[in-house]
Amino acid sequence: MTKVSVNQNSIEIFRVMLSGIFLVASLSHLFNIEKTLQKLDQARFKGIAYLFGDPTLMIIVSGIAMLLSGLSLMAGFKTKWAAIALAACLIPITITVQVGQMTSLGPLFKNIAIFGGLLFFILNDFNKTQKT
Repeated sequence: MTKVSVNQNSIEIFRVMLSGIFLVASLSHLFNIEKTLQKLDQARFKGIAYLFGDPTLMIIVSGIAMLLSGLSLMAGFKTKWAAIALAACLIPITITVQVGQMTSLGPLFKNIAIFGGLLFFILNDFNKTQKT
């Protein structure tokens, strides 16, 4: 196995920058519920969202989850679990809202890139001390 050296500061900057989009999205979910609900109702695959229950409740729950997990990711507290929770929010949002927008693929690939960032923190354990 090849040893990879990564600058610790770059990991911290990446973690903080990645958390930002979830913090902004969480505030939108919590303070603009009607606007978020309208966006969901215009989505091609909105039926998927209704499988999870009342969409208004799901918007609030996902907003709270993104806020708490985003803050945890930003602070570096339980990073892996925060990334897992954020991925769990991102996947249904991406499938429901972004996949049906084939005229504009930018938001879909933005979410795919964000998911890649989350996978980085899910697959790597930064709390283990490395033996040299």
